Amino acid sequence: MPRRVVRRTRSSITPETQAQIPIKVKINGVEYSHTVEPRLLLVHYIRDLVGLTGTHVGCDTSHCGACTVLVKGLWGDDWLAVKSCTVLAAQVDGKEVLTIEGLAKNGELHPLQRAFWENHGLQCGFCTPGMIMAALGLLLRNPNPTREEIKWGISGNLCRCTGYVNIIKSIEAAAKEMREKGVTV
Repeated sequence: MPRRVVRRTRSSITPETQAQIPIKVKINGVEYSHTVEPRLLLVHYIRDLVGLTGTHVGCDTSHCGACTVLVKGLWGDDWLAVKSCTVLAAQVDGKEVLTIEGLAKNGELHPLQRAFWENHGLQCGFCTPGMIMAALGLLLRNPNPTREEIKWGISGNLCRCTGYVNIIKSIEAAAKEMREKGVTV
């Protein structure tokens, strides 16, 4: 007897047929509350529901790091750099998230942002937000990294335009300024 295959097409799945869960998350110091699908990725939550488009979608496979953000409270109490295409929005319920838009304070660039600008650590700029957030995650754990530690710290982030020399130089300059001024996030 032939087996009957039932296929569910995307069009047959409606918001009414999907489970929805409420989440509250603080992003860049602002509290957000939404009801989301359990499978919604954090990168899409940040971009599509919250409207912060500095976090880029580069590959959707966790290979490029363009979507890197910091999350506090995900695993412990420290800020942790994560690729937001690998984290569900539901996983950050009750947590804090920091995106590239949350770094500048009172119209002044964060030392990492300024260092990337001054040291030509960017070209097209597509990878830059994720690269800066990965670098910040590194500098929060290790405020005085060696060049090798910087290379390792950003090894999950791809830049298709540069040879990484100016990116590393930018992170070194920012690390020095952050240590001297006591800057964190």
